[in-house]
Amino acid sequence: MSANPRIDPAGSPLFSRGMIAVLIAQFISALADNALLFAAIALLRSQAAEGWQIPMLQQFFVAAFILLAPFVGPVADTLSKGRVMLIANGMKFTGAAAMLLGLHPLLAYGMVGIGAAAYSPAKYGILSELVGPEKLVKANSVMEGSTIVAILLGAIIGGLLADYSVSVALISIVLCYLLAMLANLFIPRLPPAHPLNHFSPGILLRDFRAALSTLFRDRDARFTLFGTGVFWGAGATLRFLLVAWVPVALLMTDLSTPANLSGAVAIGIALGAAAAARLVTLDSVNRALPAGILIGALIMAFAFVDQLPFAAVMLVLIGACGGFYVVPLNALLQDRGHATVGSGHAIAVKNFFDNLCMLLMLGAYVMIEKSGVSVVSSTVAIGFIVFALIGLIAWLRVRPQPADA
Repeated sequence: MSANPRIDPAGSPLFSRGMIAVLIAQFISALADNALLFAAIALLRSQAAEGWQIPMLQQFFVAAFILLAPFVGPVADTLSKGRVMLIANGMKFTGAAAMLLGLHPLLAYGMVGIGAAAYSPAKYGILSELVGPEKLVKANSVMEGSTIVAILLGAIIGGLLADYSVSVALISIVLCYLLAMLANLFIPRLPPAHPLNHFSPGILLRDFRAALSTLFRDRDARFTLFGTGVFWGAGATLRFLLVAWVPVALLMTDLSTPANLSGAVAIGIALGAAAAARLVTLDSVNRALPAGILIGALIMAFAFVDQLPFAAVMLVLIGACGGFYVVPLNALLQDRGHATVGSGHAIAVKNFFDNLCMLLMLGAYVMIEKSGVSVVSSTVAIGFIVFALIGLIAWLRVRPQPADA
């Protein structure tokens, strides 16, 4: 099938046929991603794996984002992004099916990470091809809101099914990836945004370095790269901290409780994303900074909670600050990327930073887990790091800039 004529983003409604197809495909794929994490945790527990292997799941997952960062952006910008999403969901399907058939959870989850690494630049990059700059924050808010609902449902369903039967959970997840692939077929086949005439690894590495250099010279892009990197590094670590924190603080040993608490964070992010859509534009993105700083303070306070209702409320608040903070930053990077190196390239660079932060923070958590430091102390440390780093980023953002910045 040939590519459709290029859509005029400025004249397109927010909920066009293409946008609806993207949202449906993303919702189903995100639901499966999050259910798979809890199924993989349950599978490791059933195999009596050592505790440090659980956070290593995310290490194997994010490694693909870092290693493939120079390549997935050009692929997303060279091919029709809807077809890239289809291929990427096919890779996720393969990884989930391999886990069901007996491949070690770490290796199988790494395969899903390869699909996710290819999927991300396409799913975010396509937004700037479907809507104009004036609708981009709203489009991101809708995308993040629907994704967060998927994360909520995926975590809850994944935890419940994994407590019931790991095999049933994995079969359900495999079927979800098939449905996501079907939804991908309804995304318009848009012309490539920034096509390349080559796929030489050496040339693509130089191309990635050039995109990285271009984005670093852009003040707005540089700000978003560091800002979102800290957020997602902390978020990934907090999710695994919950798995260890619940048995200690709440004296509950099932997998459904930490899954449901992850869902509480997701609810908060959806609320924060909705608020950002109403209150923040690309021109007023600095309004998001206080919410980012508050994330760290709330995580430190959360460490000392010992009752489930209070824990849920605190996590909703943490999520709401996160959604209000990260959605405008994502939109700003897409806008600057689309205007400079291509949105696919920009999201690939963003994923490199985000996942490098995840790898570093999760690596630190694995070392903490092995050393026997208490979960409360670990949570306070993570919260302080987030508070200090986002505070530094905010100060650098709002301070007077030299004329050539």
